[in-house]
Amino acid sequence: MWLTSLNVVQEYERAVILRLGRILPGGAKGPGLFFVLPCIDTIVKVDLRTATFNVPPQEVLTRDSVTVSVDAVVYSRVFNPITSITNVKNNMYATQLLAQTSLRNILGTKTLQEILSDREIIARSMQVYLDEGTDPWGVKVERVEIKDVRLPVSMQRSMAAEAEASREARAKIIAAEGEQKASRSLKEAADVISESPIALQLRYLQTLTHISAEKSSTIIFPIPVELLNFVKQRSI
Repeated sequence: MWLTSLNVVQEYERAVILRLGRILPGGAKGPGLFFVLPCIDTIVKVDLRTATFNVPPQEVLTRDSVTVSVDAVVYSRVFNPITSITNVKNNMYATQLLAQTSLRNILGTKTLQEILSDREIIARSMQVYLDEGTDPWGVKVERVEIKDVRLPVSMQRSMAAEAEASREARAKIIAAEGEQKASRSLKEAADVISESPIALQLRYLQTLTHISAEKSSTIIFPIPVELLNFVKQRSI
């Protein structure tokens, strides 16, 4: 009479049973209660829940010869328990190593600007690349996220100086354009005033009116002779 033992597999687990080195027909067992033969059956429980792991920071030389340090997070799960046991020794460790090399290979083809601005595109590319590599292991890579991109301190200072110089250049261009527009407006005003000499005097009086309205002080100014001549001519 064979002795049997009871084993319980949780809802999120599957059990791969090897009897004398061969996997039993029917595939993985579980969830629930089942019997195994001691000393004959070997049971390996596989967790089907999504697992996460950090990809250690990788020193990467970008396509434009800039050294950056990039780390990421990978979300993966086992979708085929039997394949994950028979085709790879440690599927989680193998996936971690593949993620490290994939991150270096993909980022090596990108420029610094692309790495900083296209994180989502890089993450999707890395997910597809990893999924193709882990599919024979029975592992599905669900998601990849780029956590951080760190630049050397010297590069940060250079980028800050470049950005400041760019802002100063734009400010000077805007100021020059403003001076150019102002000079054109002044030229047009001078042309209008030159057509009527009395217009300059009227503008002078208007300026004095503004000054007297802003400051309560006595303002003494001479009356131009041209204005008196103009009044005299009008009276005749």
